[in-house]
Amino acid sequence: MKNQTSAGKKVLGFLGSNSVPIMFIIIVAICIPLSGFSPVFLINEIITRMGRNIFLILSLLIPIMAGMGLNFGMTLGAMAGEIALIFVSDWQIWGIPGVVLACIMSIPISVLLGWMCGKILNASKGREMVTSYIISYFTNGLYQLLVLYIMGAIIPIIHNSIKLPRGYGVRQTVGLLTMRQSLDNALAIRVAGVKIPVLTFLIIALMCLLIVWFRRTKLGQDMRAVGQDMEVARDAGINVERTRIISIIISTVLAGFGMIIYLQNMGDMATYSAHSQIGMFCIAALLVGGASVDRASIGNVFLGVVLFHLMFILAPKAGGVITGDEMIGEYFRVFVSYGVITVALVMYETKKRRAKAGMAAQLEAAQREEEQQ
Repeated sequence: MKNQTSAGKKVLGFLGSNSVPIMFIIIVAICIPLSGFSPVFLINEIITRMGRNIFLILSLLIPIMAGMGLNFGMTLGAMAGEIALIFVSDWQIWGIPGVVLACIMSIPISVLLGWMCGKILNASKGREMVTSYIISYFTNGLYQLLVLYIMGAIIPIIHNSIKLPRGYGVRQTVGLLTMRQSLDNALAIRVAGVKIPVLTFLIIALMCLLIVWFRRTKLGQDMRAVGQDMEVARDAGINVERTRIISIIISTVLAGFGMIIYLQNMGDMATYSAHSQIGMFCIAALLVGGASVDRASIGNVFLGVVLFHLMFILAPKAGGVITGDEMIGEYFRVFVSYGVITVALVMYETKKRRAKAGMAAQLEAAQREEEQQ
């Protein structure tokens, strides 16, 4: 009987901990037959989206490890990647050399923005997520000023195909056709009609290995200690503020690389809006994979990309079949992407409050025992 009770508790605990991915698996299982898409089409789409998005989502893992929650400030790295791509496009450096040069150019911009973000987040401990969200809006204003007025007027832009007709500012769309899928097509193979971008997945695999290795380094151990308890980490001689800043800088630099990989896959760049929702969708995908505000793994990244983007592919078609209007499916997936973040944050806060209540009850019980003795 005790074994049955413990097994039941384990099952309930598993369901509670993985309620979001289980819900998405059910939704996807219902939508696949309704959509009518062939397996080859779905596999092709998922592999393409995995190569496009995984690197961006991996950039979120380091701040979570350092106890800073979901880094909405990853958008700063995305903007740094876009600025680098504008310059590379203006200099007409295409293909893989253009991608590599853009990554190199994005590093100093990402480091500067990440340092600024980390300093502000250190001044708002306990409110990192909402603060990073507001920082991304503030930095977006600076980015718009840069690309709309400064580029071409103060910072030289050579080619008129990139400049606005007035002579300064960057056009609404910057074409990356000669760079399009340069990483994805290099070493690509086809298996049963499915294109596999080998080089892109090798880069992602290398990044995963680096994250695993980084967790075992002194700095990685310091970040984990800071994430568990800042005061204990400070007593152990760890420079908490510096460690937190480094985690945000690393995340911002990786987000810049991820944005460049994302845009070279797309083949064009919406100058003023490409980064606007990237943080929200990446965080939603990570949460769909079963991650939480204080715990995330590489497995959560891969599972989240598959489930979240399967819903993106299937929802409009399935919505059209069910309601006769594919826009219902569009509204549904936008609603779910924001809803998942809301539910995850509510669950995290509820869990934290229950833990505090449990600790308070234990302290009260210990005090009563002392008084009785």
